[in-house]
This record gives sequence, C-alpha cells and structure tokens, in this order.
Amino acid sequence: MNNFSNKLSELLLVWWDKYGRHDLPWQKNPVPYRVWVSEIMLQQTQVATVEGYFDRFMRSFPDVAALAKAEQDDVLHHWSGLGYYSRARNLHKAARKIVAEHAGILPESLEELVALPGIGPSTAGAILSLSMHKRQPILDGNVKRVMARVFCVEGWPGSTANMKYLWELVEQCTPVSRVDHYTQAIMDLGATLCTRSRPRCTDCPLQSNCQAYAKNLVTQIPASKPKKVKPRRSTVMLMVVNHDGEILLKKRPSAGIWGGLWSFPELESSNEVTSWCQQQFAHIPEQSQVWPVIAHSFSHFDLDMTPVEVYLSKTTTKVMDGDQWLWYNTRSPAGVGLAAPVAKLLNVMAEKALDARSGE
Repeated sequence: MNNFSNKLSELLLVWWDKYGRHDLPWQKNPVPYRVWVSEIMLQQTQVATVEGYFDRFMRSFPDVAALAKAEQDDVLHHWSGLGYYSRARNLHKAARKIVAEHAGILPESLEELVALPGIGPSTAGAILSLSMHKRQPILDGNVKRVMARVFCVEGWPGSTANMKYLWELVEQCTPVSRVDHYTQAIMDLGATLCTRSRPRCTDCPLQSNCQAYAKNLVTQIPASKPKKVKPRRSTVMLMVVNHDGEILLKKRPSAGIWGGLWSFPELESSNEVTSWCQQQFAHIPEQSQVWPVIAHSFSHFDLDMTPVEVYLSKTTTKVMDGDQWLWYNTRSPAGVGLAAPVAKLLNVMAEKALDARSGE
C-alpha cells in the first residue's frame, strides 16, 4: 500500500495536467471563500448545474462580509432550484460566525473549519488543500468511488468500518507537494472517468493498479447503500389568488423540508379549502380548481402534492400580516427563496394569468 500511495498521486497528477478540469469558475482566483462556497454547492449537485449558480452568487455576495450582511431570504433566493436548502442556511450562518468570531477570515485549521455550520471533514479538507495548499485529505463521493475501486473495498462505502478504512487510504495517498492539484485531480477522475455507471476504465491512469478492475468487480464496487422503504405522505397546496392577481405564500419554519423557503399554505384535505378561506378571509372563494397530483421525492420520504387553485373575488379585509405571509406578484416577483416545485407552479400560474390578459 505505501509503495502505491506515492505512485497513485504521481499518476493522477500526470493525467490531470493533460486531461483535468482547469477552467471551472471557482478555480479562477481560488481564495478560501470562493472554494468554500463552491464546495458547499457541489455537495450532491453536478458541476454543470453549479457553474451558473456560483457566478450569480458571487456577483451578489463577493466575500464573507457581504454574505454575512445579507438577509436569509436573499441568500435562499439565490439558491432557489439547487435543492438541499439546509446548505444555504448553514452557509449563511457560518458566514455570520466567521465575521463574529474570526474577523471575517476563514479559519486555517481543520478543527476550526469543521466547527462551522455545514462544514464536515471532507469539505474542510477541500478548502484547506485547494485554497491554502495545506496537505489535507478529502473523501467526497467521487473520491470514495475511486478509492473503493482501486483498493477493492467491497460493501457500502458509508458503513462505519469502510469509512474508517477509506479515510486511512486517502490519508496515505495524499501527497505533500501539489496537494491542490492532486485534490482536484482525484475529484476530476471520479467525475469524468471513474463514474458510477459506465466508467471509462480504458482511459483511466490507475487502471493497471486498480484491484476492482483486475478482479472484474468495477460494476459491483462501490456497493449501493442498503435501501429502506420510504414512507409516502400527502398534502394539499392552496394557491390563493386575490383580486389583484397576487398569490398567497407562507414562509416555512427554519427546520424541516424547504426550511426558510416560501411555499403555499398547506391543508390535509381539499375538503378544508372553503372553511380555511372563510376563516382567513371572512368569505368563501369565488371558484376553485383541483390540479393533478405532483409527486416529489425527498431523501427520507416521498410527497404527493395536490395543488388547489382558489380565486377570491372580494377585497380581503383580513390582511395576512407579519413576516410569515406574502402576497406574491408574478409580474414583479419578490426576491425570496422558493422551493423548486413551488417556483414551477408559480410559473404556470403566471403563464395562465398572461394568457387570460392577452385574451381580454
């Protein structure tokens, strides 16, 4: 193992110099803040998706101070569509903690970095190696897959025993010199050649030393996470439209799914629509329409959403006060964070309203 650890980094660096990715947005001026934001965005999200979000995020929040100063709604608005919104909330919390406790400068030690919200050992290692050139191993999804195949680590990589062993492997394989290039190289290899399905083994610089390849186990390694049957839940999403064409939104609690984002009021059954409107607005809706069910999957459960479109013909005297309610104007959208299914439904509502106006 010790002999190959040095050879692995050498082979990867030669390959990366010629075939690696060198022009990603966060590779330009790779200061700790930019690397940190990119690593958080790249968690469970493809590079192609992140690139556009990253540039827009940087234009609005160019440094830690700007991010810390921003309102959470604005941060979530810039994150809308990326999913896993706890990443954005933790990024914002961490920025404020960095300003308050570290004079606005990202810490330079692993221990201090992992103490920040949303930063684990692998993300901290990426920040330290890519932006500060410190010898620190990483173990993200791509690296797990590469190491599991090269060293034929059978079973699910996320098990306690396998994680311990994989961390030992990456620690031994991480070089002292060119650690920033090596870190990018092993991530690039996993993302472009040693992919989950249809890996391009014939192009891989590690093929001759890959134990999974030698044993014809590439398609079996790494093993998938043992599946659990996810529960299925249902909800009714109430899309209330007032006489001005505005749509009622409610801010979700900070904890739980879509935490801190804006969504539609929810009911357990469409039979409750009339009574809810009577209670909230002191009159029943002029008309309502039940839309087809929309299925949405979360990591721990599946959700069936039934949108119900409701029109209020009268001016409501009972204004939805407070910072938890918002009358959303699709012609002049507020800059708030929206869950992806909610944003899609709002777009459909906007198109319907436009069609109705053009037909007048």
